[in-house]
This record gives sequence, structure tokens and C-alpha cells, in this order.
Amino acid sequence: MFLYIQLGIKRQKEADNIAVYGYIRVSTKEQNEDRQLVALHERNIPEKNIYMDKQSGKDFDRPQYKRLVRRMQKSDLLYIKSIDRLGRNYEEILEQWRLLTKENGIDIVVLDMPLLDTRRGRDLMGTFLADIVLQVLSFVAENERVNIRQRQAEGIAAAKARGVRFGRPPRPLPENFHSAYQRWKEKEITGTTAAKECGMALSTFRYRAAVYENNRLL
Repeated sequence: MFLYIQLGIKRQKEADNIAVYGYIRVSTKEQNEDRQLVALHERNIPEKNIYMDKQSGKDFDRPQYKRLVRRMQKSDLLYIKSIDRLGRNYEEILEQWRLLTKENGIDIVVLDMPLLDTRRGRDLMGTFLADIVLQVLSFVAENERVNIRQRQAEGIAAAKARGVRFGRPPRPLPENFHSAYQRWKEKEITGTTAAKECGMALSTFRYRAAVYENNRLL
């Protein structure tokens, strides 16, 4: 009986020493992190223990994530809303999960996927199932990132085909551009002289002259 009491006291002390953390990531400064914050606050995570990065999840070179990893100790508990908030690179997610759970001894709970809770299923089958789910979800997260890039590229290509222009609008041509252009075309002056008269670099003058000649829009 005494041994059981001692064991119970030891476990309670260990539980009391466990710190609980939360990690939030949004891809851009414009995205809203409220949904993730609400989920973490429902777990009564202290505000000082919630770390947030506002940048892409393509890698783990994020300042707040690094601070979080440095602060967490063995047996601490980390909550994240979903696996793609941890990252979007398949191989790096798996490596970070291994580093945190197996090397650092930290427990992780993915709120949107109850199977990804390292506090449960510590037997061989539980660990096996969690590893499979993690690999599938990590692959899905990275695949979605690849699909987003592809959709963006296809959208830009389609927009360009419709005549949509990207980037900053070109500066208006100087008032003397037409005159300098005509004299340059008739070989009365050199391109260098024409560019100097227009206050442009020679390469810029030739580019604007080519556009001007092709469509007369600039």
C-alpha cells in the first residue's frame, strides 16, 4: 500500500510539473488566427505559453516556433489545431514530430485529429496507428501546398492570356519620347542620345520603344 501511495505522489508531482503550450501559424499577416486561438483557449492554455508565427509553413525556420522548442522540456504538452499548422513540408513535418516526441520527450495533441495524441496508445499498436495517420496527413498537407502553387501558376497564365498585366504599372512616357523615338528610327540620333534626352537608360529606352512600336499603347 505504501508503495502505491508513493507512486501516486510521484505521478502527481510529475503532472504538476508539466507545462502546456500552444502553437499557431497563419501563412500571411492578413490571415486571421482567431479560430486557432479559440481552440487553444478552450484547453486553458496560458496566454504566455501560446506562440504564433505569421509566415509560410514551407519550412521550420520560424522565430516563434524556435523559441517554443527551446522553452519546452521533457513531458511538456503541445497543442496545435491541425497538422498543417505545424507545417506543410511532408518530410520536415515527420522529422519535427520525431524530434519533439522521441528525442525531446514532448507530447503533442492535434485537436482536429484525435488519433494524433501521443498521450494515448503508447503501446505498439497505438504508436503504429498514430505514425500511419501522421504520414498520411503530412502527405495531404504537402500535396495541398503543391496544388495551391499549381493553381496559382495556372491562374496567372490564364490571366496573362486574357491580357491582364502583373506588377507595377509602367511609368508614363516623357513628353519628348515620340520626337526622340522618331529621330532615332530615322537614324538622325543614336539610341544612347535618344535615351539620354528621355532621361532613361539605353536598355529601358529600347524596351519602351519596342512596346511603343508594337501597340502604341505606352
